[in-house]
Amino acid sequence: MSVVELNALTEGCLPGLLGMQFTESGSGRVSARLAVRPDLLAPNGYLHAATIIALADTACGFGCRSLLPEGSSGFTTIELKSNFLGTAREGMISADAAAVHAGRTTQVWDATVRHDDSGRTLALFRCTQAVLWPR
Repeated sequence: MSVVELNALTEGCLPGLLGMQFTESGSGRVSARLAVRPDLLAPNGYLHAATIIALADTACGFGCRSLLPEGSSGFTTIELKSNFLGTAREGMISADAAAVHAGRTTQVWDATVRHDDSGRTLALFRCTQAVLWPR
């Protein structure tokens, strides 16, 4: 899927509400970014962990969508894990997602979330997607 198609999919759902923008889309790779705003922070004034997970999971999920086997009806996340290494209070964050395994019944995706302004890695993320088939 093209970046234009991915960005159109965000309208009217959580990725659009948060303001995610897709910047790259290729075979088994997707990149997205998000501006850090006060309403995305936790009460302690730092970027909420759920914001980072939403960005990483969306990048991986949209990538998974682009690699679904012919005849499948969709996918759903069955597991996700995140290691947080840093945080941010302002600027842009980005997620670079890549397929690790794109099988007939499951896909495994990794994403690295970075603070664009400093180049620091904020989180390492991995998820497993179940490929859904018509019944």
